[in-house]
Amino acid sequence: TFKQMREALAQAPSLKATTKDMSDAQIMAALGLPNVPAEGRFFPDTYHYSRGATDMSVLRAAQQMLQKKLDAAWAERAKEVPLKSIDEALILASIVEKETGLEADRTKVSGVFNNRLRIGMPLQTDPTVIYGLGDGFDGNLRKRDLTTDTPSNTYPRKGLPPPPIAMPGAPSIRAAIVPDASKALYFVARGDGSGGSVFSETLDAHNRAVNQFQRKS
Repeated sequence: TFKQMREALAQAPSLKATTKDMSDAQIMAALGLPNVPAEGRFFPDTYHYSRGATDMSVLRAAQQMLQKKLDAAWAERAKEVPLKSIDEALILASIVEKETGLEADRTKVSGVFNNRLRIGMPLQTDPTVIYGLGDGFDGNLRKRDLTTDTPSNTYPRKGLPPPPIAMPGAPSIRAAIVPDASKALYFVARGDGSGGSVFSETLDAHNRAVNQFQRKS
């Protein structure tokens, strides 16, 4: 998250802190992006700088790199993708980033979410709920968390949440825009340590997968 990025910058050796007393909104305005939420607008990467360089220079480089990656991926977008803008692509990419760490599953996860967006089905993705809870998240999601209506909660609300929920890497950005061409609407983690998921086209098939891989029944 941008909060974590700012914390990392504050601890970076030999980097001149010029933004520590600035709000997120002030930082975005200084970057020439007034009224644009800071979350997700910086590309996660390794950035090299000289002693005495400012934290703002690193932020600017990360923001420009993010835009470059987005523009390149958007130019390759699949025709059937329901995303209406680069901003929507960024939001979905951030969700894909948090939903799976398995490279082979990114386009499949994106395929599920694109399919749901296309038919108006809620995304119902836990990372958006966790993001909305912020520092109040204790590691456990409860039923009340899923049913409490907040802007970031994709269980009661259809469509994408208003801001990105993380800084997506290049594979997640491309996966959001060029998803797997499947009919899957559901997925569940295998729970075997692989980080992989099982994808299903119907609720019955999904429930069977949940019983097999999560409930072990």
